[in-house]
Amino acid sequence: MATLTPSQTIGPFLHIEVPYEGEERLVDPNHPGAIRLLGTITDGEGNAVDDALVEIWQANSAGRYAHPEDDRDDVPLEDGFTGFGRCATDSEGRFEFLTVKPGPVPGPDDSKQAPHIDVSVFARGLLNRLVTRIYFPDEAEANAGDPVLSLIEDEAERQTLVARQEDGALRFDIRLQGQGETAFFVI
Repeated sequence: MATLTPSQTIGPFLHIEVPYEGEERLVDPNHPGAIRLLGTITDGEGNAVDDALVEIWQANSAGRYAHPEDDRDDVPLEDGFTGFGRCATDSEGRFEFLTVKPGPVPGPDDSKQAPHIDVSVFARGLLNRLVTRIYFPDEAEANAGDPVLSLIEDEAERQTLVARQEDGALRFDIRLQGQGETAFFVI
């Protein structure tokens, strides 16, 4: 009979011998529709988390994933766009991606999900990654009908998943716990 091995927390190893240079750029700056997505990760005390890793996964601007299971021929793929990015936080807990706004993707029962970016957070003290989503502030109608976002009943908690415009970029701050904690999903 096999026995389970004990769990170990993630990190703090994300800056040791693990370079992530360039993985935060999903597109070039001159790519049509390129957007800067930036934020800061803070802990329950509001202190910057300087050794976290943020991964994003998203559809392209047409709403198609660069994945074999997304085989919709009526929605184009985008050459060179994988939809995956990774960025380690800096000494002030900041991360930044250069990407595109994804198009809507299929949801349950032939519904459409609002444009969103899936996010995973890895940081010290976590047994598993945290999973959340980023929604767009200019998609109020689509956000209101999104089948995943609609699962969050509390409006203030739901708003932790909506990025905000800031100086020509989109800001999405992640609070790991405490007051204003980002809504995370159980997967």
